Amino acid sequence: MEFLRCPACAAVFDLVGARREHGLIRQGRLECTRCTAVHAIEGYVPRLVASSNYADSFGFQWNTHAQTQIDERRANDLSDQRFFGTTRWPRDLRGLRLLEAGSGAGRFTAIAVRTGATVFSFDYSSAVNANYANNGEAANLHLVQADIYHVPFAPNTFDKVVCLGVLQHCPDPWRAFRSLVAQLAPGGEIVVDVYSRTMRSLLHPKFWLRPIAQRLSSRQLYRIVERAVPVLLPVKRWLVDDVPMGEYFGYFVPVAYQREWRGREFDDAYLNELSVLDTFDWYSPAHDHPQTLTTVRKWFTRAQLENIEVSYGPNGIIGRGSRP
Repeated sequence: MEFLRCPACAAVFDLVGARREHGLIRQGRLECTRCTAVHAIEGYVPRLVASSNYADSFGFQWNTHAQTQIDERRANDLSDQRFFGTTRWPRDLRGLRLLEAGSGAGRFTAIAVRTGATVFSFDYSSAVNANYANNGEAANLHLVQADIYHVPFAPNTFDKVVCLGVLQHCPDPWRAFRSLVAQLAPGGEIVVDVYSRTMRSLLHPKFWLRPIAQRLSSRQLYRIVERAVPVLLPVKRWLVDDVPMGEYFGYFVPVAYQREWRGREFDDAYLNELSVLDTFDWYSPAHDHPQTLTTVRKWFTRAQLENIEVSYGPNGIIGRGSRP
């Protein structure tokens, strides 16, 4: 309540009708003290957006695969390596406030809360339900369902802001980035990654199959992906792993087999699960706007950030910068 702000007018909220369990607010209402906005608290999470929006496919995806990418549940370190490899932050962030934009099921939320920072995390979709199930017991986590264009926290609040794998799925990635920069405290640091726009990336199967996929409901598309992956993934693995120059041909096999999975001791069932998740993620989003290095650099300079670093990374392009 200290940090929450009305997404419509930035005023503070009154808490009304709170029902508490285990010292937490399970249900209630947030009534703006300035405008007429009223938002529900349901399942311990403030819901500051409409129940249905352009991110609905992600809600379906992450509630279906709530634990697929949670390191502790899968005995691997994929999320840990991605988080710290991308941010370059220390593992001890006690005493700092950290904002995570676009949490999904909470794969990076779980890493963030272990740093000891006070973590504020939000997602536009119902994926917050999966995140709460995975990480809701963490005493240093505050979870909200909210819109990246109207971040519901007091501006100039956060020492660290992180947004991984999200901006390209926003209708206007620059506007989303600018909204996050406004949350930085003086001296605060922001780290983002975004899909890269190259000639090779534009030949990706997702771009020529997505117009067909988006005519389907999430459930219909998911059923097709579930059937396709067991057939096509072995073919792609054979091409990529065993055939000289096969990675170039494997690129056009329209199911996911990521470089970070190769060489790890994952059984076939888990690789199949990972591929189903990522393949669905290729075809289902309502928006997918990869960016160039030049464009991402312009974001950081237009936002008047300092210590800017923009480079290619494992998920496309990584951008880092700090507020003066």
